[in-house]
Amino acid sequence: MAEKTVDLRSDTVTLPGREMREAMAQAIVGDDVFGGDPTVKQLEEEAAALTGKEAALFVPSGTMGNLIAVLTHTTRGDAVLLDPEAHIFYYEAGGSSLVGGVQLWPVENLHSPEGIRSFNKAIRPSDQHFAPATLLCLENTHNRKGGTVLKPGEQELLYQAAKSSGLSVHLDGARIFNAAAAENCAVTDFTRSCDSIMFCLSKGLGAPVGSILAGSSPFINSARRYRKILGGGMRQSGILAAAGREALKHIPHLPDDHRRALKLAEGISQLPNFEVTPFPPPTNIIILNTEALALSSPELVNRLLPFGIEAIPFGENLVRMVTHRDISDDEIDYTLDVFTKISKGLS
Repeated sequence: MAEKTVDLRSDTVTLPGREMREAMAQAIVGDDVFGGDPTVKQLEEEAAALTGKEAALFVPSGTMGNLIAVLTHTTRGDAVLLDPEAHIFYYEAGGSSLVGGVQLWPVENLHSPEGIRSFNKAIRPSDQHFAPATLLCLENTHNRKGGTVLKPGEQELLYQAAKSSGLSVHLDGARIFNAAAAENCAVTDFTRSCDSIMFCLSKGLGAPVGSILAGSSPFINSARRYRKILGGGMRQSGILAAAGREALKHIPHLPDDHRRALKLAEGISQLPNFEVTPFPPPTNIIILNTEALALSSPELVNRLLPFGIEAIPFGENLVRMVTHRDISDDEIDYTLDVFTKISKGLS
């Protein structure tokens, strides 16, 4: 039996605490499809104000929020430009192509100092042979790049380039508040350079369910219909929205997650042949490269399991660990002790 259980697989594994459960139990609810749930309305108004947008829509998941955004911004046969490792391209089951009938067009180095050059090279002239590009999707923070941040100035340059080429811009901001915490800036420094944004309530903020899609009032009016088409129109969903409102209160505490991720990354990096990339971790995501250990990522994950530590393979030689509100300083210390034991066993 493991001494502890430390679940570092994702910041989606958080459990609602007492205050959140009480808020859910006491929520005043109505039928949201009929526009009659006051708690959902409160959450949507707060989220719109927080992101500096005219309106917002409560949706069951980030994947649905991103798909609704693609559907609302495009028509069938359009091209959507995005990073080749973007969540929309990599992890969302091809929904944009299957449901939206759009061509997802990966652009190398989009999330890098070369981003503008890469974007400009990807824009093709109007021609009957090409799907017209109408939407640019950005991701901030970038999951598969280790929680890296596309800084406000960099995002603004891509936004202006996209607008000059006639494209709308959607921001997959599942962890946008982590980006703002890392840059010590207001979230509106990011959201002003996009036409729509999705952010998750159920990742680092700790709600059990739900995400927010925000944008202009006409955009959200159209998005609401797509939410219904996709089966996302919920009824007395104020119970869930109450958890979302409580989750927003955790935003000021996200730097604690970053601090713990840095402590864990620094400790692991001091062990022989353990490499953290990028280092230091920009936010709350830690990526370990196992190549120098002569271990595959599943092999390292399996060595952690008997100690009660859970992580996920992130490629053949990459392991991801994510800090979150349910991870304590003591659990970081315990995890470092376990890595030290594993390291000694490998030497």
